[in-house]
Amino acid sequence: MSNQLINSPFGWLNIVADDSAVTAIEFDAAPDMVQQPNAMTALCFEQLSDYFAGKRLAFDVPLNMKGTAFQRTVWQVLNTLDYGQTCSYGDIANQIGNPKAVRAVGAANGKNPIPIIVPCHRVIGSSGKLTGYAGGLDIKIWLLEHEKAVAAK
Repeated sequence: MSNQLINSPFGWLNIVADDSAVTAIEFDAAPDMVQQPNAMTALCFEQLSDYFAGKRLAFDVPLNMKGTAFQRTVWQVLNTLDYGQTCSYGDIANQIGNPKAVRAVGAANGKNPIPIIVPCHRVIGSSGKLTGYAGGLDIKIWLLEHEKAVAAK
């Protein structure tokens, strides 16, 4: 596995990849962590940098997400969410044909190994309230406000 750090607007992220795809983005990385970059981490670094600068609305870096069949189904739906838009956990449960799976959708969302690129931050509660986020609600708020501001331009 290779890795590369990126200093985001909300702290250091660790990009993890094999030779063919990104496998994880980790919050709260230590800035002095040993790095072993490769072509995939470099491509992801470039795309995340463009995203943070407001120059990228979608990602096309190859991804390799390990999870259960249910989790992968939820993550596939996350990848269809439009930049700057939000939906509810219930919306995703309905979209996958399992309207009673709202909590399971939330759990799968929380296990997303590649946040930001797979936009789990765009999922909110049915009341419109922001709910949990693996990186913390402050980061979720930053991501949503960033996308809203860029989309408004």
